[in-house]
Amino acid sequence: MAETLQISQTANKAEIYEEILPQIKSLIEGEDNIVPNLSNICAVLDTAFKHLWTGFYIRDNDSLVLGPFQGPLACTRVPLKPVARGVCGAAAIAQKIQIVPDVDKFPGHIACSSASKSEIVLPLVSNGETELVLDIDSVSLNTFDEIDAKYLEELIQIIKDHHFA
Repeated sequence: MAETLQISQTANKAEIYEEILPQIKSLIEGEDNIVPNLSNICAVLDTAFKHLWTGFYIRDNDSLVLGPFQGPLACTRVPLKPVARGVCGAAAIAQKIQIVPDVDKFPGHIACSSASKSEIVLPLVSNGETELVLDIDSVSLNTFDEIDAKYLEELIQIIKDHHFA
């Protein structure tokens, strides 16, 4: 298991993802329990990007429940039924990535932290069901883009292949 993360100080966003994804894959290799793997993934993303909040919400019947994360305190449970709430709920129900440039303009946004200004949420879908979502919040507007979407979708696939194959 790796004890240090190798990230170039001069790398751009895409290069950072290209550096960390193989390290994440190596880090979770050989560990079948999803909790430490999600925990370490959060630590890697937090170390690499220093966003406000990086974490997972895991499907628990008709809601998403807080999983491993890095950052300030978070909402414990996000309802999916009777109506999905927040960006995480929207991603889980639609089973599509949600990139929100300004969370204050997202209908039904759940403000776990008033410092959050933009957000990206990616669902992990297996056998037609959303099993979990990766949620990342930033203190800046317009932080997330197609570069994040591309590489974070690769990360979701790594998790899916390791834990839901």
